[in-house]
Amino acid sequence: MVIPPDGLDDEVIRRILREYRVVAVVGMSKDPMKPGHYVPKFLMRHGYKIIPVNPTIQEVLGLKSYESLLDVPEEVDIVDVFRRPEHTVEVAEQAVKKKAKVLWLQEGIYNPEAVEIARKGGLVVIWNRCIMKEHNRLFGSKPHISMDRL
Repeated sequence: MVIPPDGLDDEVIRRILREYRVVAVVGMSKDPMKPGHYVPKFLMRHGYKIIPVNPTIQEVLGLKSYESLLDVPEEVDIVDVFRRPEHTVEVAEQAVKKKAKVLWLQEGIYNPEAVEIARKGGLVVIWNRCIMKEHNRLFGSKPHISMDRL
């Protein structure tokens, strides 16, 4: 399947990354070799508050992990998703209930039903983009040399 572009320009992405600083990471991983680990770690190093959401782990990077987005006890700006496309509909529904501002589907992830649910719920939806790569591209951060230095 060819993934269509999300249609968002650089200024919209830049504003989101500058203004929204609380990121719930759905599908965060304990494996330092997986993007679901090193991408949120990168965001932490750049001043974002990270909230892990993964029912299979209790903590990661010293942070409590929540079973579901709806279990997170605080407001969330961005819901960053590291899950397969077929799991994103439920995440989109939870993001709407949580009143998040942005649903960010990582590189390679797209589900038109999830996009529609989130948009109808008032969220900006970004898909098929890596939040770390976009941050590097738009703010001039140097890409990481090795994941263990993040």
